[in-house]
Amino acid sequence: MKVLLINGSPNEKGCTYTALCEAAAVFSKNGIETELVYLGKKPVAGCIACGACRNTGHCFVGDKVNEVIDKLDEIDGILVGSPVYYAGVSGQVTAFLDRLFYAGGGKMAGKPAAAVVSCRRGGASAAFEILNKYFMMTNMPVVSSQYWNQVHGNTPEEVRKDLEGLQTIRTLAENMTWLLRCIEAGRQAGVPYPAYEPKIRTNFIR
Repeated sequence: MKVLLINGSPNEKGCTYTALCEAAAVFSKNGIETELVYLGKKPVAGCIACGACRNTGHCFVGDKVNEVIDKLDEIDGILVGSPVYYAGVSGQVTAFLDRLFYAGGGKMAGKPAAAVVSCRRGGASAAFEILNKYFMMTNMPVVSSQYWNQVHGNTPEEVRKDLEGLQTIRTLAENMTWLLRCIEAGRQAGVPYPAYEPKIRTNFIR
């Protein structure tokens, strides 16, 4: 089994990375492989609603979005991390996830997912909610913990002093491990994945 960790912070090894590493250590202890994707410091293009991905399954922008889409068949779970900016998430991770989920959302269903946010002081729960909406609109089981999945601190050293926050992240990883094993056990026992009705899309005028 393999979990994809997405670091949506421009700081490659900052506070968000520190939180993701705490989860990665738990996955490793339980024999689950992880892969970390760092979005980098360069601007990430946003979705321009061109619709090209409906035909190709890939975004027309040739960047890490398509690299991750190509990995999804071998990925069993997803953990997305972001710093908190003005009670929201980073622009990089929003642009990345908009395109990833629109172009590759069909490969997301059934994969357990969770969000982790890092903040100095406040705004964590609002940012946490933004990330969870991607999962909740894509038939992904959202994994919970003993509290909101958040860590506090201005530096990795301060985050390492947030004992409750780090414990929350470890519990999250244990819960995702358990759910991944349950899904695998169900698959081996012949439990079928849900068969969905054709999707109905409406708006306010029809």
